[in-house]
Amino acid sequence: MQKQNDPNDYELRDEYDLSSMTIVPKGRFSPGRRTGKNVVLLAPDVVEVFPTDEAVNEALRLVLQMAKLPSVQHVETAVA
Repeated sequence: MQKQNDPNDYELRDEYDLSSMTIVPKGRFSPGRRTGKNVVLLAPDVVEVFPTDEAVNEALRLVLQMAKLPSVQHVETAVA
């Protein structure tokens, strides 16, 4: 009969060498998942203002349009 595992015993066996293990991010934070897929993580304050994909896209399109506008320089005229 096998010895029952103690659920309160969290000690690893000596044969496990944690120094050779690599830590890999999983899920939506995994760099491999985002590579070449145009996935961007937004800061929490930005998410409050732009809650949907379409809201972000609309704002970015507006920024692109504004960048294409020629800059207008105001010249002050002297009153004689």
